[in-house]
Parts: sequence; structure tokens; C-alpha cells
Amino acid sequence: MRLSHVSVVYSDYGLFSKADDVVALHDVSLDVARGEKLAVLGRNGAGKSTLLRIMSGVMDPDIGSVDHRGLSRSLLSLNAGFDPGLSGVHNVVMHGMLTGLSRREAMARVPAVAEMSGLGDAMRRRMSTYSSGMRGRLCFSAAINLDPDILLIDEVFSVGDREFRERSLKVMVERFRKDKAVVFVTHNVNVVRDLCNRAVWLDDGRVRAEGDVDDVAAEYRAATTQTA
Repeated sequence: MRLSHVSVVYSDYGLFSKADDVVALHDVSLDVARGEKLAVLGRNGAGKSTLLRIMSGVMDPDIGSVDHRGLSRSLLSLNAGFDPGLSGVHNVVMHGMLTGLSRREAMARVPAVAEMSGLGDAMRRRMSTYSSGMRGRLCFSAAINLDPDILLIDEVFSVGDREFRERSLKVMVERFRKDKAVVFVTHNVNVVRDLCNRAVWLDDGRVRAEGDVDDVAAEYRAATTQTA
């Protein structure tokens, strides 16, 4: 996957007038090679989640281009765009079809997602009735159940109870060992060192550093320590 000079601008409107535009990404160019494990470091508001949405195809850049070369992509995020008015089952099916599966293929995923999430009969209820933990477990289980060429992960290790967190971390580690590309957004520098072979530091929508995990993590940690 290749991002070329990607910029994203959000327009902010006040009650009576238009406020200043917010530049979420500014001239970001980035390559993700097949099988690569890329960490994206950055504080809240740095543009990390916007970057994942651009990479997943959920949204388009205002400037620049994204070439995914026909690779399948799956976004693992607690804000993955599931519809609260639909049941868990219907959300899983819709999620699968949006990633390129046929309806039959998407339906076939439901039992595995239900088992992974532990939601049981709640899968038939509207997602609006779910607790935040239940929503997180469903989103995680639906995304991790796919086997895409590129898995895009917005940090999710706080999802669910202890048992589910341990199980989800185990599944995540297994995915990192596969010969698939992974882009992983996190604040946890120690996790990055264990799982990734390259890192990018995103700050105020710009790439501040890119390269070896230890080098980029050290720069990021030094900068955040100075401004803390």
C-alpha cells in the first residue's frame, strides 16, 4: 500500500459562524510492504485514527492518493462504523460485505464472531442495547475474524473483561506472526518493540520520524517526556 502526499482537513462550524479548519493529516507519504508490521506512534489528536480510516478506505483524502494495489484491508477499531440500530448479527454481516465478502460468506462468519465475542443470544439484539464493553468485543471479534492482506489496528487492548483481553491479545500476537501486513496504532512503546519491525511517529498530522522501531520510539518518548 502506498500513500502519496495525503492531507485531510476537517471543517468545524460553530453556532453562528464557521470556525477554523482542522488539518488532521498534512502531506503524509507512506509505504506499507507486504508482510510488514508497522507501528504508528502519536499522542491523542495526532491524526492516527484518521490515517487508519484513509488506509482502510472508510474515508478519502482531501489531497493526495492511496494505492492499495487490490489488497484486502480490515480496520480493527472500537469506532468501526457499526450501526447501533442493527443487531449484532446484521452488523457482522454488513461489516463483512463492506470488506468485499459475499452475503453468504459474511453470514458464514457469524458463528465464529459470536463465539469469539462471547455475546451469545445478545447477537440478535440491537447494538444500541449493548454496553461499551459488549460493543468493543463485537467490533474486535468481527475484524479479527477476517484474514485480510492488511490488518489495520487502532489500539484495543482495553476491550472487555480480563479473560477477553487475554484471549484477544493472544489472537493479536498470532496475527503479527503471520506473513500479512499489519499497521498498529498505539501509545505503548513497549508493545511496539515486541511486535513491529518499523515505526512512524505522527505529530500534529505530520510524520516526524520513520524507520527503525527503537530509534523512532526513542525520539517519540524523548519528545513526549519533554512536553509532559
